[in-house]
Amino acid sequence: MSLWTGFEHIIREQEPLGPHTWLRLGGKAEYFAEPTSLEELQSLVAHCAESNVPVRVIGGGSRILVRDAGVPGLVIQLSAPAFTEISVSGQQVSAGGGAKLGHLVSTAVREGLAGLENLVGIPGTVAGALRGNAAHGGSSIGQWTSRATVMTRQGQILERERDEIRFSYGESSLDELVILGAAFSLEPADVSELTRRMQKTWIVRRTLQPSNELGMCRVFKDPQGLTAAELIEQVGLRGHRIGKARIADASANFIQVEAGATSDDVEHLIEQMRSQVSATLGVELERELEIW
Repeated sequence: MSLWTGFEHIIREQEPLGPHTWLRLGGKAEYFAEPTSLEELQSLVAHCAESNVPVRVIGGGSRILVRDAGVPGLVIQLSAPAFTEISVSGQQVSAGGGAKLGHLVSTAVREGLAGLENLVGIPGTVAGALRGNAAHGGSSIGQWTSRATVMTRQGQILERERDEIRFSYGESSLDELVILGAAFSLEPADVSELTRRMQKTWIVRRTLQPSNELGMCRVFKDPQGLTAAELIEQVGLRGHRIGKARIADASANFIQVEAGATSDDVEHLIEQMRSQVSATLGVELERELEIW
């Protein structure tokens, strides 16, 4: 009997992962799946647990570098409508973990609900935003989250109420395999004012960091009271390159890749950034970019 008996219709072998990430780099997933329903996902995850197959979940891919050697086991992407729906009921907005964060923000603003508008322009999915407690301008997604639904590595579905979830700078306690979705309790506000606020935030973001585009990624979390970009500039690395990967001109905390770049180029450049800031300034930068 095949390892994937019963799942043949959703499993692909040797799937290139580069096209699923913003950097467009890296090797292949040994197996790749896009489940079409919650039940299908639950069965697949439980099957992997029983078969000792390692599982990873990929979202928008804006914060992932896949190594050139690829990824063993199964990579799951929750792109089906079952995982991307957004709904509004009164002052509460619910969103699937696979929904784009930008769609959640624009839906809330359109419905005259305030709280998430400062997160405009942050790439990725709702699940990724929750896992990393996406924040900007003094507002974070965690402060508006009323509950989250998650799935464990054994396929068990759990509800996490607000008082069970810990949100802090750049992270949360939502560390289960899958964040299926969440509900956000927001505040009523004037739609035109919210729209103006959202547009202003978008303009400010565009001036402070590179536009959200493929082939570019943010590397480190900002240390408290400092910015990683300033520290990297202080040690003279702005514009520095290794191979076809270089530190972006617009912000030293972004790496931009050119045609012919490899994941090794990016990883070596990241290590040089980290080690030079540590050796020169005594600050240990914490990587925001996840390396698979």
